[in-house]
Formats: sequence, structure tokens, C-alpha cells
Amino acid sequence: MMPLSLDLVGAEVLTPGGVTRDSLSMADGRIVADSVGRTVDLSGYLVLPGIVDVHGDGFERHLAPRRGAMKQMSEGLIATEAELAANGITTAVVAQFYSWEGGLRGPEFADQVFRAIVATRANLVTDLIPQLRFETNLLDDYAGLPDRIAEWQVRYVVFNDHLPHDKLAAGKRPPGLTGQALKAGRNPERHLELLQKLHARHTEVPAALDQLTATLSGQGVRMGSHDEQSAQDRETWYRRGVHVAEFPETVEAAEAAHAQGDPVVLGAPNVVRGGSHKGNASALDLIAMGLGDAIASDYHYPSPRRAALMLVRSGLCDLATAWGLVSSGPARVLGLDDRGTLANDKRADLVVLDAATHRVAATFAGGRVSYLSGDVAARFLS
Repeated sequence: MMPLSLDLVGAEVLTPGGVTRDSLSMADGRIVADSVGRTVDLSGYLVLPGIVDVHGDGFERHLAPRRGAMKQMSEGLIATEAELAANGITTAVVAQFYSWEGGLRGPEFADQVFRAIVATRANLVTDLIPQLRFETNLLDDYAGLPDRIAEWQVRYVVFNDHLPHDKLAAGKRPPGLTGQALKAGRNPERHLELLQKLHARHTEVPAALDQLTATLSGQGVRMGSHDEQSAQDRETWYRRGVHVAEFPETVEAAEAAHAQGDPVVLGAPNVVRGGSHKGNASALDLIAMGLGDAIASDYHYPSPRRAALMLVRSGLCDLATAWGLVSSGPARVLGLDDRGTLANDKRADLVVLDAATHRVAATFAGGRVSYLSGDVAARFLS
């Protein structure tokens, strides 16, 4: 479908200058200054910049609803797009693990996901951006990883370390190990042996990361780190050129990132819940302290919209500030200066919300319809 040329009138529109009732026009996939002639009355609705989801793995339920059941990844991506669009998301970072955990988080599944994105992305309306979440203890995979990243067209890599080092160092069996092994299709004892072998080489990881991050930086890959616990963690990643701090677990780590000028990404479910389910730093507290640059869906696509509106209702932020955390803020994190605000010549990425219920009524990405529902659909189609 070609981008639509429309004048949206009667709605409350969030522009860079604030909320206005001025008309908003779009043509050729962009926001334009002049009227284009076809008017749609959106009285009773809000028009906001499309949500830029800077990190989300909610797609897993569509790509692998049951282990081994989904054979056509492209169909799963189409279903994912439908959920993204229904929640006002116009740009989505698909955060795929490359982990010792295996199964849906293993290297083989990652290869399938990234190849499917390459094959399918051009046929979708929503802009999908692949992100590789790499487990740092997979030392044997370092040598070939830069080439694979280039082949997969991945421009954003985040580093994780989810090994239960404390338990392994103490010679104890990590909790949940049996269930984790069975999900990966492994014998639990063999799975434990794998974790022990990876842990035994943990001291080799820092030097290997220094080399890997230097190579990826040379390839122009954006890099982030996950679940930092201290200022020293952030300083170490900063020296490697890893400048996005995803979901810092402490105020100290978030403050260190902010002091360095590195963006801090927080989880929308943390905001909606009012705190971390793991007892980490509260996203609400970090936002109140001015330490949040972007809010991501994490694992739940409805949460960015809900989180932004909750911040407004709580009085912690005005609408422009709160919505910026799910639109312009994430766009800056990703280096996407063509979206995130409803300004002239920006991409026509926008979401239409019912002013009374705040439910998503329509979503446009690049001026093309990705979602249209209810009463508002009749207004666009008449």
C-alpha cells in the first residue's frame, strides 16, 4: 500500500511545541506543512508520535508458540507486527538472544530469526530493527560473530551475562536448572556441565570483549550493556565504546551512565508495575531523578503506551515529557533522527488514541496504515 495523503483535523495533536488542535498533514510518508486536500475529522481523539520500542522480546510467543511447532518464521513476524501496530508501535527493536541457554535463545534459533527479518522486513509496514543479545561467556563464538552480525544485517548488539556465577563458584546447582535444560532439549546434567565449563573460563571474557567490541565498533555497530549493577560496570563498558545502558539494576549504575552522557533504557513493565519484579531499582524512581532516556516494552508490547500515560496520570510528567520517553527518546538512542516527533519532514509515524479511553484506534508507519479499528476506521474509509 502506498503512503496516504491526509489532513487530520479536530484532534489534539502532540507537536514539538506542545499539544495543539491545529491540523496535521501527511504526504509521501512524511509530515508536511501544507494541506493536501483530503480531510479526516478526528474530533475526540489524540494524535501522538508513533512509539519507538527500543528493546522488546515479546515476539517470541509468535515465532515459537510451542517448541518446534513454528516452521515459517515469516508468518510469526507478520503476527508480531499485528501486535506491535495494535499497541501504537511504529518502530520495533527485535531483541533476540544468542545464549548458552539454547532453545529459543540459542544461536541456531537466532540465525533463523535474523534471516527471517531480512527476508520479511520489506513487506511489513512497521519498521523492524534486529538486535543481538549476546551472552558474553560464549568465548568459542567470538571469532566468527562479527561476520555473522554483518550477514544478519544487525546494527545493534547488547551484551548480557546471565550465568549464575555465585552458585557455580560455590559448587552448587543453580535453581531452575532442570526446567531450563528441558526447554533447551538438553539433559540437565549435561546442561550443568556446560555452565560449569563456561564459568571456568570467565576470567578470559574481559580481554575477549575488548577485542570484540573494538571490531564491532569498526563495523559501525551500536552497542549496549544489560543489567549493570555498579558505576564500575558502566565505566568498563564505556571504555569499550558500549554506550547504551539497558535496564540498570541500581541507581548508582544509572547515575554513572547519565554522568557519561550515555542513554539509559528502562522497562515499561517496571513503570506500570511501580517497581522491578526482581527487586532492582524502580524505573519510576529513576525517571523522577531524571535518569531515564527511553522506556522499552521489554517483554510486553502494551506497556510503553500504558507507562507513558501512567506517568501523566501520576503527575510525575506532562504528556510531552512522558510520551517523549517512548518516542523521541528511543529514536535518539537508536540514532534515528527522522522519527519520534510530529514535525515537518519527519516520517509520518503516528498513533491515534481515543481521548476518553486512551485505547489505540489507528497506527500509521511511514504514512501507511498498520492498524485501524472501531469508529475511527469509518472516518478514514468514508
